[in-house]
Amino acid sequence: MPSVLWWGRFDAGYSRNRILRKAFGDLGWQIKDFHPKFAMVADWEARLHRVPRPDLIWVPCFRQRDLAAASRWARNQGVPLVFDPLISAYDKQVDEREKLNVDSSRAQSLLIWEQVLFQRADRIIADTPVHADYFSQVLDVPRKNLSVVYVGAEEEFFTPEHSVSNARNNPLEVLFYGSFIPLQAPQIVIEAARLYQGPPVRWTLLGQGPMRGMCEENAKGAASVRFEEWMPYEKLPVRIRQADILLGVFGTTPKAGRVIPNKVFQALACGKPVITRSASSYPEDLLATSDSGLVWVPAGDARSLADRVANLATDQAKLSMFGEAAAMTSRQYFSESVVRHQLEEALAGLNV
Repeated sequence: MPSVLWWGRFDAGYSRNRILRKAFGDLGWQIKDFHPKFAMVADWEARLHRVPRPDLIWVPCFRQRDLAAASRWARNQGVPLVFDPLISAYDKQVDEREKLNVDSSRAQSLLIWEQVLFQRADRIIADTPVHADYFSQVLDVPRKNLSVVYVGAEEEFFTPEHSVSNARNNPLEVLFYGSFIPLQAPQIVIEAARLYQGPPVRWTLLGQGPMRGMCEENAKGAASVRFEEWMPYEKLPVRIRQADILLGVFGTTPKAGRVIPNKVFQALACGKPVITRSASSYPEDLLATSDSGLVWVPAGDARSLADRVANLATDQAKLSMFGEAAAMTSRQYFSESVVRHQLEEALAGLNV
């Protein structure tokens, strides 16, 4: 049985990590964890504690700070190293949050730092093909070192079984949940609720984040809009199944066009129609069809969002069909078996 050492102070309970760790197990890998106290000198800590040599080292998402030491130890042990960043630190600070001007010395230093860092891995995992393009074009990762593994959803929790009948919701419920960040553009949901003209619906925004206060202010006087507090991950599937229409993301930031958000995978797996911005991050087949359970709107377009909700709310037979199509899309394109196959392909050629 081959062994993989998950390296760093990562969150094993985060959905991306849970899904990939299960995929490793399903593929017959033994998973071991190494949580160093100090990221920058973790290779010395590994030597001090005589960490057994694995067949592969995996640095999980968001853990750029662990990569340098992990790569030094991997090189010393003669084992391949895979990094699953999920995001780019440069992209986050420059393009998404706009905290650094692209021409500033700090931005250029951050870019060079991340470019050099990514070169240390034998394989870089991207969550979508266009994210892989970004890693190649901006961070200079060789194409041969890139693989795509979708985020997916945990089928143990996110399932269409026991879904609440649409007939129980009067009016129908349109559910947005998330962390209220620009990528998600929750303000577009509030604007759409104000523009909406169609059968009565209830717009629910669930979660917390930097833009929630602004959304609550913008929603004042809108009787159809309500807010809910964030809930534990394990309770999300039930909450999703209680709603009739799920909302994805509507941001106009570059990153919003490169990702498929967790909640889109989760809602599809629960058999719920999802309205979200169109993006090249999705398989071309899904972008070209109208019966996938995914309903596309242009980025940042509240009027289109309002119109799509009205279209579904007016025809509940269509709403039910879209729910069935969503579950089929999840199984065909984003299931755990698809993720497992992608992971297997990503590990191929690494001499493990």
